[in-house]
Amino acid sequence: MTNPGTFLPIALRLDDTKALVVGGGNVAANKLRLLLGRCPEICVLAADTCDEIQLWEEQGRLLVVKGQVTDALLEERIPQTRIVFAATDDRVLNRRVAQIARSFNVLVCVVDEPEPSSFITPALVDRHPVQVAISTGGAAPVLARRLRLQIEAMLPSGLGDTARFMHAQRPWIREALPDMLERKRAWEDFLDGPGYEASLGGDTDAARVCLEEAITRTSCTGEAWLVGAGPGDPDLLTLGALRLMQNADSVLYDHLVPAEILDRVRRDADRVFVGKRRSHHTLPQDEINAEIIRRAKRGERVLRLKGGDPFIFGRGGEEMEALVDADIPVRIIPGITAASGCGAAAGIPLTHRDCAQSCLFLTGHARTDGTLDLHWPSLARKGQTLAIYMGLAPLGELACQLIAHGLPPDWPAAIIEKGTRADQRVIVGTLETLADLASSAELRGPALTIVGEVVKHRRDLRNVTVAVTAAQSPLAVHQEIS
Repeated sequence: MTNPGTFLPIALRLDDTKALVVGGGNVAANKLRLLLGRCPEICVLAADTCDEIQLWEEQGRLLVVKGQVTDALLEERIPQTRIVFAATDDRVLNRRVAQIARSFNVLVCVVDEPEPSSFITPALVDRHPVQVAISTGGAAPVLARRLRLQIEAMLPSGLGDTARFMHAQRPWIREALPDMLERKRAWEDFLDGPGYEASLGGDTDAARVCLEEAITRTSCTGEAWLVGAGPGDPDLLTLGALRLMQNADSVLYDHLVPAEILDRVRRDADRVFVGKRRSHHTLPQDEINAEIIRRAKRGERVLRLKGGDPFIFGRGGEEMEALVDADIPVRIIPGITAASGCGAAAGIPLTHRDCAQSCLFLTGHARTDGTLDLHWPSLARKGQTLAIYMGLAPLGELACQLIAHGLPPDWPAAIIEKGTRADQRVIVGTLETLADLASSAELRGPALTIVGEVVKHRRDLRNVTVAVTAAQSPLAVHQEIS
């Protein structure tokens, strides 16, 4: 079976080529609608044709060759074309069309059969010349059509007018702003302002005035954006984060930002990995600061994309201070921090009126000698929740210190690995057992530890749990598997 992920949506130029459609029924007519107006020469091979195809033939919009579709006819016609649609109700014939087309290296689509096809047609939202293609690689055509309906409702009907207006302005704006970066920013300013609305309504005079004003405002002054990417689930990104991710010229990101979120950054932005892992620093913080400043000073809009929230154990405060001291404009977009996102995804409330009236956010990052520098008497108290970031390595010391300073060994605790993501795991235990449970589960992180009676209020939100007996402990390990 063909892997749906191997199909690449592309825009194929057809105004200088020929197309062939094999079939004369409604399915063939559906494909012909895609070709009419795009391809100047269309040939249909069919024993008979439906009324709509007959009408198009009478209008001179296509050529119909009626009769039995033979190998000889296919081998005569296919090499003259660039693309072929096999759209009959005969599965054997469709596959034979595909076999012959591929033998001549001609693109072929067998309708509703991705396996023999060299291309497939996506569900299309058409606001000529704007086209939005939705493809599932043939895996779920009904889903693609449903998404098309949703996108149809979102896109204004005048979008084509805006595209035509922008196309008409390109020659003179290129002369007015020879620098490509300046032109891009002028267009973005135009689209973010009243000019866009004017162009949608067809008021080209007002749109032109707005564009000229955008040009006068354009400058290549650099900026730095400190943006929280949240705990991992792309659905938890804020609207502000998404907008800046799409406008950035470059992005500096860490290992807490998964690929699913990074994919939402503008595709042509420069990507620089500056993340830190335990015992391995790709770039020291001072060098990260310097790189943001260097890029901003040369006119870039630099996105510093950080897992969670920039100002909660994200060193965003240090970066902000360095940027302000360097006279770089800074914008800050908070993100959902790991404690909030991971706790919710694991079904663990951070506060509960029965047992926790406060919640403390702590870092479990150890000192160079491997110990934790925390005020244990204030932490080892009932009636509160501890949310410990980066606490996987010193988990044993953390538990021992909390017990030594007054919390009972059976005090509830949990670890959430890769919280909010599809491969999230939740380990539930006590201060006495948690370190052994984590070791048995071979957790790798990123992980968040929650300590407090709120863990007892946890509810399974994914409805799939696997109980694993931990070595050296009778307590069960609950691993949630999506």
